[in-house]
Formats: sequence, C-alpha cells, structure tokens
Amino acid sequence: MFSRAKTQLPTPDQALPGRSDYAFEVPETHVVTGNRIVPPFPSGLATAVFALGCFWGEEKAFWQVPGVWSTAAGYTGGITPYPTYEEVCSGLTGHAEAVLVVFDPSEVSYQDLLQVFWEQHDPTQGMRQGNDVGTQYRSAIYYASEEQKAAAEASRDAFQKRLTDAGYGTITTTIEPAGPFYYAEGYHQQYLVKNPRGYCPDNGTGVSCPVGLFTKDAS
Repeated sequence: MFSRAKTQLPTPDQALPGRSDYAFEVPETHVVTGNRIVPPFPSGLATAVFALGCFWGEEKAFWQVPGVWSTAAGYTGGITPYPTYEEVCSGLTGHAEAVLVVFDPSEVSYQDLLQVFWEQHDPTQGMRQGNDVGTQYRSAIYYASEEQKAAAEASRDAFQKRLTDAGYGTITTTIEPAGPFYYAEGYHQQYLVKNPRGYCPDNGTGVSCPVGLFTKDAS
C-alpha cells in the first residue's frame, strides 16, 4: 500500500467506502497550546484549512504563529468518510493531508496565514512535495468564506509572479470550498512535539510572499 504512491485522484466508484464515524479516538486538546482542537471553539475565533504536504511539519509551522489558538492534523478534499491514515496513503480516498488552523483575527490575519502557507512549501509540484509522492501531498487551500477565497486567489496570483521571476513553474495549488475535515489519528496530532527528531522535510522554495504583495487586491 505504502510503496504504490498514487498520483491520480480516484473516482467515487473507485474510492474506499469509509464508515459513519471515526475508527479511533480523536484527542480534544492541543499538547502545545492546551486549547481545544475540536469544536466548539470560543466566540470570535476563525478557522482556515490548508494542504501543503506532510502534515507533521506543516502543523508545527502554523501553531508557532502568534495569534493561532490551536491546530490539528487531518484529511480533507476527498470522498471516503472518516478515513484512516492507511486508507489515505492508499490513494483511494481522495483526501489530502491538511492542517486545520484556529486563529484569532484580532491578532493574526488570514493573509498572514496565507504567507506561511506559500512560503512553507513548493506549490508548483502537483501531486507531491519533495520525496513525498501521491495525491495526499497535493497543495490546496480550502476556503470558509468568499472573503477567504478572494484573499487566497489574490495571494496566488501575486506569488506566481515572484515564483516565475525566480525560475519556478506554474502554481498547481487548488482553491476549493471547505468540505468535511476529518481529524487524523492521535499520534499524528502535534507529532513533532512527541517526536522531536521526527520526519520534517523542508520543501519551501525560498521565495518570499510578503502580505503587502496581495492585500491590496483582497476584500
């Protein structure tokens, strides 16, 4: 299963059937912030969902941002309900490894989170990030509102210019409405705190994406 990396998204007929609830217990508390990673969240907080490769290192990148209340690793953008990690790795669920970011908009903007997203990975690689190959490692932004959609599109267009100037190809990141976010198994949550020497590839391009590039175009 793990040796046959899948680079084509499955059709509904090909997808695994899944289940009606989690096959494992989902932890409720972030081991770094001490805050909840599952709803309900306090009033005034907002959420964002990003897929940018292996979620172990990417979750850490977001929980370190001031104003981020909590984060969680999970699966989204696919077909199979309540998948397991092994099922996602098979390429037969359609899900991407993703990070749920719960943040305080009075302390950090969605545009700030977009900057972290673009700079933390290479969005031109399609169904892979570095040595991680498969549909689960694709780049995607899942927006929760029309405002988030507009900001994501503006940031993509602005960053594309920077990448082109640096010799990179076309951004393959998809920008899609947020659908169900399924939490990953407990051992994946805040993985790099529990495993300080764990796998944490750096696939960033080194190209900067300052917020000022695209905020003037976002509503």
